[in-house]
Amino acid sequence: MNEERKIPFLGRFSKQVDQLIKYREFGAIVGFLIIFAIFSFLSKQFLTLPSLAGILTIAAELGIISIGVAFLIISGEFDLSVGSVFAIAAMTFALLANAGLHPVISFFIIVVITSGIGLVNGMITLRTGIPSFITTLGMMMFCRGVLLAISGGFTISYRGHSTFINVLCLRFAGGFRTSALWFIGLMVLFGIILGRTQYGNWVFATGDNKEVARAMGVNPDRVKLMNFMFSGLLAGFAGCVNFGRFKLVDPTMGMGMELEAISAAVIGGTLLSGGYGSIVGAFIGAVLIGMVRSGLILAGAPAYWYQAFIGIILIVAAIINVKVRRMVAG
Repeated sequence: MNEERKIPFLGRFSKQVDQLIKYREFGAIVGFLIIFAIFSFLSKQFLTLPSLAGILTIAAELGIISIGVAFLIISGEFDLSVGSVFAIAAMTFALLANAGLHPVISFFIIVVITSGIGLVNGMITLRTGIPSFITTLGMMMFCRGVLLAISGGFTISYRGHSTFINVLCLRFAGGFRTSALWFIGLMVLFGIILGRTQYGNWVFATGDNKEVARAMGVNPDRVKLMNFMFSGLLAGFAGCVNFGRFKLVDPTMGMGMELEAISAAVIGGTLLSGGYGSIVGAFIGAVLIGMVRSGLILAGAPAYWYQAFIGIILIVAAIINVKVRRMVAG
């Protein structure tokens, strides 16, 4: 009798597990819990408020970029220029603010410039038919060259004082910064757009099959162009947030950030083939990367282990994402 009673329970439990596995964020959540447990065991300081605040600070700037990158990848395109756009935004902010232009006006100019870079990326990609990988790689190199030419290879610092710039990454209770609030707010906003609006359906349809989406009345090129602009805009916003934290700009800042942003999106359940992904997953992926970076330092591990850890997590996450997608597809 006991065995007969257990069988229905096991059946229901198995169904619940199957349902959990089908969530896009499943791999990211499992990875997050495992990494969290490992570093909690390795370092007693990992669970302290200053440590958690540091993780969110690291994750916020990367995560803001990752949201735009995830949106674009889901629609079937890439953006390798976000690290350079991130630096362009901070450099422009420093130059305009030092020239005496009001920081609020400077901020809106930067948003227009970085959105414009995304627009150029999209127009070149869609009108010429060359892969976005090549377009944005070229833009990455161009923007980096402009940065080095303008700065002469030297650091530029902000010489004034501005409440607006401070608010972009202001420290408050427990060492947490306002950048974490921007990160969470943007995650909620773009998560709603992707998951609860018609435009979100268009993004998924465009990335899954462009011709089918067109037959359904969707304009795939317009969707992709908009997402290129979102990618540039969010990279620019993240650059402004970073400038609000340090009040200075190094021309090499943001190098490699494009690969970390893609990694965060993939770890969070986004497929590089397009048509499948999650903004919440990208959020978790960025926090996981921030957790690895902070946890390794607290555990006393050499800094070069960071990339090795992220590489392993990325490969495992990609495998899980493919398996989950196949399960969902039946």
